Amino acid sequence: MIKNIIKLFVILFIGIFLGNVVYGIYREALLEEEPSSFSNIIIQNMVNKEKNVQNNINEYKKTETIPYEYKGYVVSAQLEIEKINLKTYIFEDYDEEAMWICPTKYFGPKPNEIGNYCIAAHNYNKKNMFNNIIKLEKGDSIKLIDNINGQVNYLVYDVYKVDPEDTKVLSQQTNGKTELTLITCSDYSSKRIIVKARKI
Repeated sequence: MIKNIIKLFVILFIGIFLGNVVYGIYREALLEEEPSSFSNIIIQNMVNKEKNVQNNINEYKKTETIPYEYKGYVVSAQLEIEKINLKTYIFEDYDEEAMWICPTKYFGPKPNEIGNYCIAAHNYNKKNMFNNIIKLEKGDSIKLIDNINGQVNYLVYDVYKVDPEDTKVLSQQTNGKTELTLITCSDYSSKRIIVKARKI
Protein backbone atom coordinates (compact mmCIF):
# COMPACT_ATOMS: atom_id res chain seq x y z
CA MET A 1 0.00 0.00 0.00
CA ILE A 2 2.78 2.43 0.90
CA LYS A 3 4.62 1.40 -2.26
CA ASN A 4 1.52 2.22 -4.29
CA ILE A 5 1.23 5.67 -2.65
CA ILE A 6 4.92 6.36 -3.33
CA LYS A 7 4.48 5.27 -6.97
CA LEU A 8 1.47 7.57 -7.23
CA PHE A 9 3.47 10.50 -5.81
CA VAL A 10 6.37 9.75 -8.17
CA ILE A 11 3.99 9.56 -11.16
CA LEU A 12 2.28 12.79 -10.05
CA PHE A 13 5.67 14.48 -9.54
CA ILE A 14 6.91 13.33 -12.97
CA GLY A 15 3.56 14.39 -14.52
CA ILE A 16 3.74 17.83 -12.90
CA PHE A 17 7.41 18.17 -13.87
CA LEU A 18 6.74 17.18 -17.48
CA GLY A 19 3.65 19.43 -17.57
CA ASN A 20 5.77 22.39 -16.38
CA VAL A 21 8.47 21.60 -18.95
CA VAL A 22 5.92 21.39 -21.77
CA TYR A 23 4.19 24.58 -20.56
CA GLY A 24 7.56 26.34 -20.32
CA ILE A 25 8.47 25.29 -23.86
CA TYR A 26 5.06 26.50 -25.05
CA ARG A 27 5.55 29.90 -23.30
CA GLU A 28 9.04 30.30 -24.77
CA ALA A 29 7.66 29.52 -28.19
CA LEU A 30 5.05 32.27 -27.72
CA LEU A 31 7.69 34.74 -26.55
CA GLU A 32 9.80 33.95 -29.61
CA GLU A 33 6.80 34.37 -31.93
CA GLU A 34 5.73 37.74 -30.54
CA PRO A 35 8.95 39.57 -31.38
CA SER A 36 9.07 38.02 -34.85
CA SER A 37 5.42 39.00 -35.40
CA PHE A 38 6.24 42.49 -34.16
CA SER A 39 9.25 42.56 -36.46
CA ASN A 40 7.04 41.47 -39.33
CA ILE A 41 4.66 44.34 -38.57
CA ILE A 42 7.56 46.81 -38.50
CA ILE A 43 8.95 45.42 -41.76
CA GLN A 44 5.49 45.55 -43.36
CA ASN A 45 5.05 49.16 -42.20
CA MET A 46 8.44 50.04 -43.69
CA VAL A 47 7.50 48.37 -46.97
CA ASN A 48 4.16 50.24 -47.01
CA LYS A 49 5.89 53.56 -46.33
CA GLU A 50 8.38 52.87 -49.12
CA LYS A 51 5.49 52.09 -51.48
CA ASN A 52 3.74 55.33 -50.48
CA VAL A 53 6.92 57.35 -51.07
CA GLN A 54 7.38 55.69 -54.47
CA ASN A 55 3.73 56.34 -55.35
CA ASN A 56 4.12 60.01 -54.39
CA ILE A 57 7.26 60.25 -56.54
CA ASN A 58 5.43 58.61 -59.44
CA GLU A 59 2.47 60.98 -59.01
CA TYR A 60 4.86 63.96 -58.94
CA LYS A 61 6.49 62.69 -62.15
CA LYS A 62 3.05 62.56 -63.77
CA THR A 63 2.41 66.25 -63.06
CA GLU A 64 3.03 68.71 -65.82
CA THR A 65 6.62 69.88 -66.05
CA ILE A 66 7.47 73.40 -67.11
CA PRO A 67 9.34 73.70 -70.41
CA TYR A 68 12.77 75.30 -70.30
CA GLU A 69 11.92 77.68 -73.12
CA TYR A 70 8.83 79.15 -74.73
CA LYS A 71 8.91 81.28 -77.90
CA GLY A 72 12.62 81.93 -77.43
CA TYR A 73 12.44 82.99 -73.74
CA VAL A 74 13.52 81.01 -70.67
CA VAL A 75 10.53 79.90 -68.58
CA SER A 76 10.77 80.18 -64.81
CA ALA A 77 7.36 78.93 -63.64
CA GLN A 78 3.71 78.46 -64.48
CA LEU A 79 0.97 80.54 -62.84
CA GLU A 80 -2.58 79.25 -62.43
CA ILE A 81 -5.52 81.20 -61.01
CA GLU A 82 -8.70 79.18 -61.38
CA LYS A 83 -11.06 81.99 -60.34
CA ILE A 84 -10.13 84.14 -63.35
CA ASN A 85 -9.37 81.22 -65.69
CA LEU A 86 -5.70 82.19 -65.99
CA LYS A 87 -2.97 79.71 -66.85
CA THR A 88 0.31 81.12 -68.13
CA TYR A 89 4.06 80.68 -68.16
CA ILE A 90 6.28 83.15 -66.34
CA PHE A 91 9.46 84.17 -68.13
CA GLU A 92 12.61 84.16 -66.05
CA ASP A 93 13.82 87.65 -66.94
CA TYR A 94 11.95 90.94 -67.25
CA ASP A 95 12.01 92.20 -70.83
CA GLU A 96 9.68 94.65 -72.62
CA GLU A 97 9.48 92.41 -75.69
CA ALA A 98 8.89 89.27 -73.59
CA MET A 99 5.98 90.95 -71.80
CA TRP A 100 4.04 91.07 -75.08
CA ILE A 101 4.05 87.25 -74.98
CA CYS A 102 3.81 86.28 -71.28
CA PRO A 103 4.07 87.67 -67.77
CA THR A 104 7.66 87.91 -66.55
CA LYS A 105 9.47 87.79 -63.27
CA TYR A 106 9.98 91.41 -62.29
CA PHE A 107 11.93 91.12 -59.05
CA GLY A 108 12.74 88.77 -56.17
CA PRO A 109 13.95 85.21 -55.53
CA LYS A 110 13.43 82.13 -57.65
CA PRO A 111 9.83 80.89 -57.82
CA ASN A 112 8.43 79.32 -54.66
CA GLU A 113 11.49 80.29 -52.60
CA ILE A 114 11.51 82.41 -49.43
CA GLY A 115 11.03 86.06 -50.28
CA ASN A 116 8.71 88.09 -52.51
CA TYR A 117 8.49 86.69 -56.05
CA CYS A 118 7.15 89.59 -58.14
CA ILE A 119 5.48 89.01 -61.50
CA ALA A 120 4.58 91.77 -63.96
CA ALA A 121 2.24 91.51 -66.94
CA HIS A 122 0.26 93.75 -69.25
CA ASN A 123 -3.41 94.46 -68.66
CA TYR A 124 -4.43 93.46 -72.20
CA ASN A 125 -7.56 91.47 -72.94
CA LYS A 126 -5.55 88.36 -73.73
CA LYS A 127 -6.13 85.01 -72.00
CA ASN A 128 -2.64 84.81 -70.44
CA MET A 129 -2.35 88.45 -69.31
CA PHE A 130 -3.35 90.16 -66.06
CA ASN A 131 -6.49 91.99 -67.24
CA ASN A 132 -8.66 90.13 -64.69
CA ILE A 133 -6.48 90.14 -61.56
CA ILE A 134 -8.51 93.10 -60.26
CA LYS A 135 -11.32 90.54 -59.69
CA LEU A 136 -9.24 88.70 -57.10
CA GLU A 137 -10.15 89.07 -53.44
CA LYS A 138 -8.70 88.15 -50.07
CA GLY A 139 -8.87 84.38 -49.63
CA ASP A 140 -8.64 83.50 -53.33
CA SER A 141 -6.12 80.82 -54.26
CA ILE A 142 -3.19 80.96 -56.66
CA LYS A 143 -0.92 78.12 -57.82
CA LEU A 144 2.68 78.62 -58.84
CA ILE A 145 4.46 75.61 -60.33
CA ASP A 146 8.17 75.24 -61.01
CA ASN A 147 10.41 72.29 -61.81
CA ILE A 148 12.30 72.36 -58.50
CA ASN A 149 9.60 72.84 -55.85
CA GLY A 150 6.63 71.54 -57.83
CA GLN A 151 3.23 73.11 -57.18
CA VAL A 152 2.95 75.60 -54.33
CA ASN A 153 -0.41 77.04 -53.26
CA TYR A 154 -0.85 80.66 -52.24
CA LEU A 155 -3.69 82.60 -50.63
CA VAL A 156 -4.42 86.21 -51.62
CA TYR A 157 -4.20 88.51 -48.59
CA ASP A 158 -4.46 91.94 -50.24
CA VAL A 159 -5.50 93.66 -53.50
CA TYR A 160 -4.92 97.40 -54.00
CA LYS A 161 -3.64 100.14 -56.33
CA VAL A 162 -0.43 102.16 -56.08
CA ASP A 163 1.36 104.86 -58.05
CA PRO A 164 3.87 103.58 -60.62
CA GLU A 165 6.75 105.03 -58.57
CA ASP A 166 5.76 103.08 -55.42
CA THR A 167 8.36 100.33 -55.07
CA LYS A 168 7.37 99.14 -51.59
CA VAL A 169 5.47 96.28 -53.24
CA LEU A 170 8.83 94.82 -54.29
CA SER A 171 10.15 94.61 -50.72
CA GLN A 172 11.85 91.35 -49.76
CA GLN A 173 11.09 91.83 -46.05
CA THR A 174 8.74 88.86 -45.69
CA ASN A 175 9.80 87.60 -42.23
CA GLY A 176 11.02 84.33 -43.73
CA LYS A 177 7.76 83.69 -45.58
CA THR A 178 7.24 82.83 -49.26
CA GLU A 179 5.15 85.46 -51.01
CA LEU A 180 3.87 86.30 -54.45
CA THR A 181 3.15 89.76 -55.90
CA LEU A 182 1.24 90.23 -59.16
CA ILE A 183 1.62 93.64 -60.84
CA THR A 184 -0.23 95.18 -63.79
CA CYS A 185 -1.24 98.59 -65.10
CA SER A 186 -4.54 100.30 -64.40
CA ASP A 187 -6.29 103.60 -65.13
CA TYR A 188 -4.47 104.16 -68.43
CA SER A 189 -1.11 103.31 -66.82
CA SER A 190 -1.48 106.00 -64.15
CA LYS A 191 -1.81 103.31 -61.43
CA ARG A 192 -0.63 99.76 -60.74
CA ILE A 193 -2.89 96.98 -59.52
CA ILE A 194 -1.14 94.90 -56.86
CA VAL A 195 -2.21 91.42 -55.72
CA LYS A 196 -0.34 90.07 -52.70
CA ALA A 197 -0.46 86.37 -51.81
CA ARG A 198 1.29 84.15 -49.29
CA LYS A 199 2.24 80.47 -49.39
CA ILE A 200 -0.12 78.22 -47.42
